[in-house]
Amino acid sequence: MTQDASALTLPEELLLLTLDPERGKPLCNRTYLRYGTAGAVLAELELQGRIREERGRVQVVNPLDPAHPLLASLLTTLDPPSGKKKRFRPGTSAKAWIRLYGRNAEERHLDHLVERGVLRRETRRFLGLFPYQRHFPGDPDLTGATRWHFGQAESRGFPDQRSRALAGLVSATGLAGTLTTTGREGRSTMKTVRRTLWFASAVHHNVRQNQSSGGSSDGGSSWSDGGGGGGSSCGGGGD
Repeated sequence: MTQDASALTLPEELLLLTLDPERGKPLCNRTYLRYGTAGAVLAELELQGRIREERGRVQVVNPLDPAHPLLASLLTTLDPPSGKKKRFRPGTSAKAWIRLYGRNAEERHLDHLVERGVLRRETRRFLGLFPYQRHFPGDPDLTGATRWHFGQAESRGFPDQRSRALAGLVSATGLAGTLTTTGREGRSTMKTVRRTLWFASAVHHNVRQNQSSGGSSDGGSSWSDGGGGGGSSCGGGGD
């Protein structure tokens, strides 16, 4: 199958953008990436007109299945629309959903990318005993294409909804400083974008909460080789 970076969903783009293609692992702590992937799912569903957000709660406005099977599956985990007046605020808490479904969203999207040949998975063993996984670019290499498109969008000030969503999520997971091509100015721009996007703010909230509770480890990540969950540049946007 011929692969095209323009056909990727936001969760897929984020996973490719934050992958270290040489080491085959994320550039950041996997827990933060999981939150980011879940946030990207919500962003993609909003762009497709399936959901809307009101005061931190997600409401389904179009329950018809999206074309992407993983998005269709995850859409069913959100409160469906109802004609009945609810006693309490309708919808699902964005922050709670991201924390609950982050692992599900990230692992299933990784599996899907491997199945499509976008990524190549290698299983290795730490100390010859404990299995862990690495993911490397497939052929053609869409990780490089995704990074290039992101840099182009940054040079134009993130001119569209998709590039702004990705910029906000990159900032929320703490990778703005790593992925920017314009230094401090780029990091500041992504932080500003993040603050205007409800899903990126919800991801950032979970990252900061995780840090404050001391729970910054991978939690049994299949990426981990015993040497930590990712680059030290992660940290929720430096806010």
